[in-house]
Amino acid sequence: MSKAGLVITAHPGDFVWRAGGAIALHAKRGWRMKILCLSYGERGESQFAWKKEGATLEAVKADRKREAEAAAAVLGAEIEFMDAGDYPLVTTDAMMDRAIDLFRELNPAFVLTHSLNDPYNQDHPEATRFAQHARVIAQAMGHKPSSTYSYSAPPVFLFEPHQPEMCGFVPNVILNITEVWETKFKAFQCLPAQKHLWAYYERVALNRGMQGGRNSGKAMVHGEAYQRLFPMVLEELA
Repeated sequence: MSKAGLVITAHPGDFVWRAGGAIALHAKRGWRMKILCLSYGERGESQFAWKKEGATLEAVKADRKREAEAAAAVLGAEIEFMDAGDYPLVTTDAMMDRAIDLFRELNPAFVLTHSLNDPYNQDHPEATRFAQHARVIAQAMGHKPSSTYSYSAPPVFLFEPHQPEMCGFVPNVILNITEVWETKFKAFQCLPAQKHLWAYYERVALNRGMQGGRNSGKAMVHGEAYQRLFPMVLEELA
């Protein structure tokens, strides 16, 4: 079986701007990439959608769902929605139960989610809390006891928030996404409801690419920054 990666995101745009390169890169290499999108971002993450004449909550949700599905397809990923609402994002016990099952079904080699703090958007750390809780419960043998699954809690990588300095985000991983940048940018174009962010996140990718090249000594044009939440365990340092 191919390896799997899991992305848990508060809103549709988040997985595109912040982790689209990682998703596309691993999908290109044969990984099964799964996105769990907790909301459609219908209230606070759909600025241009609400400027359409006659916009309604249900219509905006349907539009954002279509956009997110199109972006996931471009990146080569599966996507599942939970409809937790946004601004505020409110999860339920049933959603947690499904997320735990998903961790066990996929047994992902890594999980990508939001930063631990974000004073500008409480939906983001709420998604991180949800992801962390599901990750831990999934390894509890007494939760839905079964001998048919094999699961070990995966490393967690926090993707870059919109204003990293204000969120206490200190990246210690820069992923080279140069080879899939065009794919990531095509996914941007699936999200016209947030087109004001396209140029911003292109600049972020170029900045992280420059930093990645400087720190590695290897050619890099576009990068994505992550903060690894748990220690990396090594046999030797070199």
